[in-house]
Amino acid sequence: MIPERNIFLENVCYTPLVFGRLNKKLQQNLSNEEIKSLVDKIIKDDTTTIIKNGKNYYLQNGTVELVINSFNYQLITANKI
Repeated sequence: MIPERNIFLENVCYTPLVFGRLNKKLQQNLSNEEIKSLVDKIIKDDTTTIIKNGKNYYLQNGTVELVINSFNYQLITANKI
């Protein structure tokens, strides 16, 4: 079962390394706050699809896919689609 979007918004957490990883994968130079804002925007967007595969959730929106751990809601990485 896929949780509601507000569960993701309330529980998503970040490690210090994930900010650098996201900038590298998305080929951006965003600040930590800009990354958090981007993640919130993707989660809130009604066109974002949420898929659970194994221990991760994959949130796909346009050209960006977020990978979030399903046990602790830790953001793992982002991928360009």
